[in-house]
Formats: sequence, structure tokens, C-alpha cells
Amino acid sequence: MPQAAWRPTWITDRAPLFVVIGVLMVLWYLAAFLMNAPLVRDAFERNEVKYTFSDVIAGTMDGNRPIVPAPHQVVIELYDSIFGYPLDSPRNLAYHAWVTLSATLVGFAIGAIFGILLAVSIVHVRTLEKSLLPWVICSQMVPILAIAPIIIVVLGAIGIRGLLPKSIISAYLCFFPVTIGMVKGLTSPDPIQLDLARTWSATKLQVFWKLRWPSSIPFLFTSLKVAVTISLVGAIVAELPTGAQAGIGARLLTGSYYGQTVQIWAALVAAATMAACLVGLIDLAGKWTKRRMGAAQ
Repeated sequence: MPQAAWRPTWITDRAPLFVVIGVLMVLWYLAAFLMNAPLVRDAFERNEVKYTFSDVIAGTMDGNRPIVPAPHQVVIELYDSIFGYPLDSPRNLAYHAWVTLSATLVGFAIGAIFGILLAVSIVHVRTLEKSLLPWVICSQMVPILAIAPIIIVVLGAIGIRGLLPKSIISAYLCFFPVTIGMVKGLTSPDPIQLDLARTWSATKLQVFWKLRWPSSIPFLFTSLKVAVTISLVGAIVAELPTGAQAGIGARLLTGSYYGQTVQIWAALVAAATMAACLVGLIDLAGKWTKRRMGAAQ
């Protein structure tokens, strides 16, 4: 496709995204002004300083401890906290992001593998479908904030600390969408296809590899995109009740202790960026896998 024809198509396809981002930025700046304006006016009045409306606007955009920081303040904080310190420094946001990302990836791997194995068992063993699947669903009804301290305390009592407890909490959250998605995917082949496989005397293993598994691939990658974001949330939540010294959760706790709202928002934006990157990588892997399997693009 010629470049001149490609560019308008690329812009047109992504125009809704740009519009949404623009609207969110406007709303964010408006919220920063509305929430911070009373603080700025009170500061001027306490110091008996005459001020204008433009002074109030400027004050809401560059406060040291605003209620809602402006987007540019968050961007500056992100830049300073990443490039202003060595990568191995506890003051570097990238250092904390890597700590959380490590627990996220380990927990995601454990949860995804466990979810796939559980789904295969449920599909092939009718007893498990009726007895185990309801418990899988019920396991997600308990808030993770209530379970995380219990898991950390129990594992700490037997000497397991550090990365593994956080990974287990992440795995606990992310195995559920993988299990449900894979159960749906493995049972998605048409009954006619299954009957045809039986007519050809195909074994259960052959039916699985030639029919059920290829049919489940789209469901698998859709579930993985949901699971990896939940895994990241689980890793952050696991850092909160332990008073961790490193990680995005620790960064959030430090910011809340000292009223550093800009630091809190920067950590949240960093976590959201990490989640978006992980989802994007899984999406690319899914497209590559489907292309290798001969799916139409």
C-alpha cells in the first residue's frame, strides 16, 4: 500500500483513541483545577496576598502537594524519578517497577499454567465439571485484600518470603480467567466435528491436539490479556499489607505516608503503562501464533 494512502487510514483507525485521550486530558486538567483551587485560594488569603483568577489557575497547576496533580506534573515526576537516579537506587521508579514486574510475571506464569491444566481436567472429566467448577467460581468471591495478608503470614511462618508469596497472590487472581476462557475454548468445537473425529476412530489425545486445542487458541490469548492485568494488580496488592520496601505498592505506601500525591499518581501511571505493555505483548504473541496456525489476518 502506498505511504500516502496508508497514513490517512492509520490516522482514521486510531482517531477514536486520540479523541478519548484528548477528552481525558481535558477532564483531568479540569479536575485538577476544581479540586486544588480551594487550597490555593486559602493559601493566598492566609498570607494576605491579592490574587487574580489567573494566579489561582497557575497555583492549581504547580502545587507541591495537590489533591489532584495536573498531567504535566505527573509526567515530570515520572521523568525525574526514572532518569534522575541510578537504576539500582531505591528512589528510582524503574527499580520499583521491576520488583513488581518480577512478581507479576512469575505469578502470571504459575496462574496461566495452572488455569490451562485445570480447564483441560474439567473438560475431560465430567465429575470435575460438576464438582470443581463451582468452587473455581466461588474462589473469586472473597476479596483479595482479605486473602493477601493471610497468605503472606502463613507462608512467612514457614520461611517463605520475598517474591514467591506475591507471585502466589498474583497466580490466585489470574488463574480464574484462564480457566474459564479455556473451558469455553476447549468445548467450542461443533458437535459435528467431534462426531466426525469419533467416526475416524480418533483418540482423546488426537481430538485434543487436532481439534480442541486449536479451537481454544483465540480464547486462550483473550483470557491471558485479562489475566496479566489482574496479575499485576495482585502483585501490587500483595505489597501493601507487608510494608514492602520495594515495588509499586511500596511506592504507593510511601507516597500516602508523606502526602506525596504526585508520587502516588506517577506510580499509578507507571503501573497502568506496564499493564498496557504486557497486554500489547500478549496481543502480538496471539497474532503471531494465529498467523503460524494459518488463520486469516
